[in-house]
Parts: sequence; structure tokens; C-alpha cells
Amino acid sequence: YYCSDCCVVSTCYFVDMQKKHLIHLTYILGFFVYLHGYLVIYVNSSFLATFTSEETVGLIFTAASLLAMLCFFIAPYILRGFGNFKATLLFILIEIIVLLALAFLKSPILLIISFLLYNILYRFINFDTDVFLEATSDDSETGSTRGIFLTMSNIALVLSPLAVGLILRDGTNYEIMYILSAIVLLPALVLLIIGFKNFKDPHYEHISLKKSIIRVWKNKDLYKIFSVNFVLRFFYSWMTIYTPLYLHEHIGMPWSEIGIIFTIMLLPFALFEYPLGWLADKKYGEKEILSLGFIFMALMTILLSFIGSSSVIVWAAALFGTRIGASMIEIMTETYFFKKIDGSNSDLLGFFRMIEPFAYVVGPLVASVALVFVDIRYLFVLLGIIMLFGLRYSLTLRDTL
Repeated sequence: YYCSDCCVVSTCYFVDMQKKHLIHLTYILGFFVYLHGYLVIYVNSSFLATFTSEETVGLIFTAASLLAMLCFFIAPYILRGFGNFKATLLFILIEIIVLLALAFLKSPILLIISFLLYNILYRFINFDTDVFLEATSDDSETGSTRGIFLTMSNIALVLSPLAVGLILRDGTNYEIMYILSAIVLLPALVLLIIGFKNFKDPHYEHISLKKSIIRVWKNKDLYKIFSVNFVLRFFYSWMTIYTPLYLHEHIGMPWSEIGIIFTIMLLPFALFEYPLGWLADKKYGEKEILSLGFIFMALMTILLSFIGSSSVIVWAAALFGTRIGASMIEIMTETYFFKKIDGSNSDLLGFFRMIEPFAYVVGPLVASVALVFVDIRYLFVLLGIIMLFGLRYSLTLRDTL
């Protein structure tokens, strides 16, 4: 491109095209990164239950999340020391080895250690992918950019239970899913090397957790969106652990049926997040969509406890409803937060992503205590009530428009 009047325009055009190219590559990278995690996310609890008790499964998830949460403290140091490209490359290589260990090791202790490492690495790789996207995107298009990125990741989310159902069917050969997860990371590795080896890192800030908490606490909008994020991740922590356990172990559904149910259940993430992100950028603010999402998700979750049928259609429809609400909350949370930061705010990004493992610490612990007093089916009633607390934060949020 050549401009005879202004070389700055031509330079800006070139830089803009480079950024768009990297954004598109990040969409594809995100697809493979998330697919590798989603392929095993709904079999993890059942896999662990093959060599330990259901109560211990929750404790293992809690331990994994605690370790992952602590590791986010060192994320800015890693990024400043190695750069995002080298750090991501290293994490993916180690993750492949760990996934193969989960597939072939037989010792319960070694399997638990491998599972803990898998959880840590998975969250680090997701974090690094966020850095790639945030460093190359513009705030004015955050909703659309995050919407496309989440749509790509959610296509992977939709495909994964279908793959589980087709591969496992009525069996329990969970090792196959971990092998497949490792294989899926190979194209991500190639794409990373080809597309991001010349990635220019922004300046990565590092602030102590105490200062990050103070910073978020003083900014009421950030505090509220962090709180919304925690409530959503709390919902995911119960759903990913106890829904497959309930359907497979208590209702007796085979994985072939569960795969179909979960595929339908997850469709709202792929269908609705991009248009909702666009609406948040162009037409509406985030507050209304967030609040509506919480109400819908809470009511549909409570309904799950009262389903007496083992029908695939009934369960697919009910769970689909819960994810309509969740998809509304997820895209609004991502859009709002990323409008408030830029690529240099690795401290806030790390703290924001730390909310997920923190929720996975609190969630299973609360569920383990609840299971002492109630049957597993009534966890859904309790979870729906907890979701209504999200309205406290969403209704008082200041819109970005």
C-alpha cells in the first residue's frame, strides 16, 4: 500500500493489517487450545472416580485449582522472562507429555500428580492465548473480537462431548480421550511456531495480589465484574464435576447419550455469544443482558432437580436452557472486563483468570459439605439459588455505552 500524501497512513495500514492477521491466527489457535481441554473436561471427574471416591474427586479438583491459582502469581514474571511466545511453546510441549502420562500411567498417585499438572498448564496456556488476543485487539471492537474468539472456542466446546459420545459410547476407556487431547495440541504447536515467533510483547506489569485486590476494590466497576465472573465460574465448577457424575453414575445414562445431551447443551455458546458481543458494542450496555442471563440460568438450574425422566430430549432441553443464561453472562463479562484493560495489564488479567481456579476451590468444597446433608440431585436447587446472588452485582454495574 502506498500513499503519496502521508507515509503515516501507509504505515498505519500495514500495522493494522498485521494486527488483524494476528487476531485471526489467535482465533484458530484458541480453537485448538480450548478443544484439547474440552475433550476431557466432562470425563475428568468420571476418570478420577475409577480409582478414587466421589468425595475425593472434589478434593482433587480443589487441590488442582489451588495450585493453578497460586501459579498465576508468577505469570507476569514468566512473561517478562521468556516472552509470551516462548512461554506458550514450553507449556504446550509439557502439556502434551502430561496428557500422555494420564493415558498410560497406572499408579493412582502418579495419575493424580499428572492431573494436577494438566490443570495448571491448561490454565497457563489459556492465559497466554488471552495475552496474544488482547495485545493485538482494539477496545472499540472488544465485544466483536471477544465474541468471535469465544465462538471459535465454543465450537470446540460443542464438538468435544459429541466426540466423547462417539468414541467412548458405553465404555470407560477414558485414556483414549487424553491421547486425543494431546494430538489436538500438535496443530496448535505448529500454528504457534509459524504465526507468533516474531510476536512483540507489551510491557507486562506485576503487582502483588494485595495491591491487585486493592486496585479492584477501589474500582467498583472492576469489583462488580470480578464478582460476576466468580459466580459464573462457581456455576461451571459444579456443572462440569457433578452433572456428568449424576447422569452417568446415578441415572445410568451411557456416554453415547450423554455426549448428545452435552452437545445440544453447549450450542448456546456457539450460537449466541458473537451476536450478543456485537449488541454490547453497538446497541446496548452489558448490565441488562447480564441480569437477564442470571435470572434465566438460575431458574433453569433449579428445574434440573425436579426432572424425573431419563429422556435424552428432556435433559438436553433443560441443560440447553441453563447454558443460554450462561452464554449471556460469559460474553458480557469478557466484553466488559477487556474494555477496561489493555495488553500491558497482565497483573489484572492474571487476577481475573485466577477467579476461575478460585471458584473451582470454593465450589467443590461447598458441594462436598452440601452432599453431607442433601442428595446429589438437589445440588441443582442450591446452585440455582446461589446464581441469583449474581444480580446484586449485575444490576448495579455501570454500562460501558
